[in-house]
This record gives sequence, structure tokens and C-alpha cells, in this order.
Amino acid sequence: MNTMRTAMLLAFMTALFMGVGYLIGGRGGMMIAFMLAAAANLFSYWNSGNMVLRMYDAQEVDAQSAPEFYGLVEKLAANANLPMPRVYVINNPQPNAFATGRNPENAAVAASTGLLNALSYEEVSGVMAHELAHVQYRDTLTMTITATLAGAISMLGNFAFLLGGNRNNNNNPLGIVGVLAAMIVAPFAAMLVQMAISRTREYSADRRGAEICGNPLWLASALAKIAGAAERIPNTAAERNPATAHMFIINPLSGERMDSLFSTHPNTANRIAALEQMAQERQTHSTPQSQADTAVRKTRSVPQTGWGRGDSQPPKGPWS
Repeated sequence: MNTMRTAMLLAFMTALFMGVGYLIGGRGGMMIAFMLAAAANLFSYWNSGNMVLRMYDAQEVDAQSAPEFYGLVEKLAANANLPMPRVYVINNPQPNAFATGRNPENAAVAASTGLLNALSYEEVSGVMAHELAHVQYRDTLTMTITATLAGAISMLGNFAFLLGGNRNNNNNPLGIVGVLAAMIVAPFAAMLVQMAISRTREYSADRRGAEICGNPLWLASALAKIAGAAERIPNTAAERNPATAHMFIINPLSGERMDSLFSTHPNTANRIAALEQMAQERQTHSTPQSQADTAVRKTRSVPQTGWGRGDSQPPKGPWS
């Protein structure tokens, strides 16, 4: 299903690219756009993950530079039976996180310093488990390709404005109408694709992430905190790259731009309600003995110290 969805996405984005090229330069423009789309698809498959990480100046960490955070991701990856992804930290005060990479063998997860400083160990566990669920479902390929192509389509629309606005342009079969369509309709259609994909994948990643970390309420609590903070704390890097907003666990855009009028994520309250319902179902179907066993496992596996909570010292790493 995920492979078919990715193929359909690539086909739609390629057709949209070609359509914009036709509106700008007729058949010749359509063929040029087709070649550009093919090159963009190939480039996105191999390089989009690293490109997104560079957009946010993400710094890779390991067991020596960020032992607690790296160890947490390592434990969650083992729970999910996944290869260990590369782990990154983004120096940004807004709490947020995302995953990227073309497949589980080449995946990366990234968390902001704001996330590590504001959330407890359990809540960070829920967030990173959610991101690993995206890796397991191979959503990361869809997300990174969508971000790259949506940005490219927007750039092509700007190109149409600069070079296609001449009413007497014989290469443009629809004149100014075609230019306006390339400027407005194509980027809007690309945004709708991002919205549709993001809304459907978030619920499944929430559920799987709750299974990986072992407690749906950890992720529910994290979502509430991240959503509240994202409204107050701007993410300037995301504002500069709005085509990547759908990759984050919570929409990082502040609403100051037109891009933020249409949310790329489901309603946070609905996501929290679904996780709370999942927790109730798990409790109903658990026996008293299994609940006790689970509590023991949590006590043994979760450190009593978090990130800057209580009297505990924050872990050493690039965010300290």
C-alpha cells in the first residue's frame, strides 16, 4: 500500500510538473518540465533526506555526544525491530521532531533542542517512537519526495511569473491565464497533496508509536505540549521552508504566512483523543497481572531523570 501510494504521488507530481511546463511554454515547455521532474524524482529519492536535514542545520549525535537521547532512540528502534537510524539534534527553541530517509536502512530522526528541554523522558519516548513508526511504514520516502517536489513546483510557478507573463508569448498557448494557473493552481494542488498524505499517515503513526514506546498517554501528553508551544514559539527555518512543514510531528508554522492557512496535520485534540481511547482499550483488555508486569518493566526501563525536570541534571549533549 505504501509503495503504491508513493508511486501515485510521484505520478501526480510529475503530471503537475508537466502541466505547469505546458502552461508556460507549450509542448516544448512540457517536455522540459518532464525532464526536470524525472531529474527531481531521482534526486529526491537519493538526496532529499540529507537535504532536509541541511535545511534545518541538524547536527548528528552519537552515544558519546548525546548518550541519553541516543540510547533512547536505540532502545525504541530495538522495540520496533528496526535498524538503528542516524540521530540528529536541531538547535531550535520550538519543540518538534521529524524523520526522513528513503527506507529504514537509510533513515534519520531529528529532535529540536526545544523538544529535549521541554519534555520529559517519557514524552520524548512517545515522540521518537512516533517518528520511528513513520520509518517503519516508509512514510519518510513519501514525505521527503513530497517536500522536494512541492518546493520545486512552487519555484516553477515563480518562474512562470517572471518569464511567462507576456500576453504575446506564442509559446504560451493560454497567455496570462496559463501563467496565473501555473503561479496559483499548481502550488495549491501540491499543497493539497501534502495535506492529504499528512492527515492520513499521522493517525497510523500515532497508534504504532504508542505501541513502540509502550504507553499511548506519553505521546498524547507530548502532542499537547508541542502544539501549545508551537503556537507561541516561531520556527524561522520552517517559515523559510514551508514545503517541509508536513514532515514534523506538529505543524511548525506560526500562521504568519499564507502557507499556514491550510493545516498539514490533523487536529491535535482529535489525535490526543484517539490515543486516550487506545490507552483505555489497552487497560480494559489487560489482566491485573499483565498490568503489574508492565509497570515493573516501565520502572526498570525508564530512567528517573528527564531533561531539566525536578532536581535532575539535564543530560550532556549539544543541547545543554
